[in-house]
Amino acid sequence: MAERTQEFLDFGAGVLALVSLTSTVLWGLAATDRRLLGSAHRLLAQGVHRGLAVAGLGFLALHIWVKVAEDRTSPTATTVPFTDNTQPVLIGLGTLAGYLFVAVAVTGAARSAFTGVGHSRLWRTLHMAAYPAWGAALVHGLHAGRPAAGWVTAAYALCLSGVALALTLRMRSRQREARGGRP
Repeated sequence: MAERTQEFLDFGAGVLALVSLTSTVLWGLAATDRRLLGSAHRLLAQGVHRGLAVAGLGFLALHIWVKVAEDRTSPTATTVPFTDNTQPVLIGLGTLAGYLFVAVAVTGAARSAFTGVGHSRLWRTLHMAAYPAWGAALVHGLHAGRPAAGWVTAAYALCLSGVALALTLRMRSRQREARGGRP
């Protein structure tokens, strides 16, 4: 039983982190959509977005702990990007993604500190670090560990497709708003 749990944690913690953080990105995009969601539903979407972010960070911490505990990487490599002895670039991308996700979570938690004139743009810019973090995490997850099974690659493709579609819809909506169309 302990061996099966260890196998699951070895593989599953990283996958659960990616799925949670992908869902966080999607719910964050949904929470800003005024065309599809009324204010009450946007508020609910924000709550789901925040809850998934906390879950994603928890799974990320578990993933890091498991990899260090199994000697698959070093504590240094998890804190100093690009210092892993076996896969410096791929593990480094994971480390950078982790830092960016934590920074995004902190800006999300401290959003009220950005309510002054012009500060909301700063908050949005900082919070958008989630996109490069998510992309780096995707590359890290797909290539840093063991060779991915076909279903894992398909799941990554679904994550990528979902976020790409949501971002495309979001950008089109913003373009319509800028042209004076209905939000």
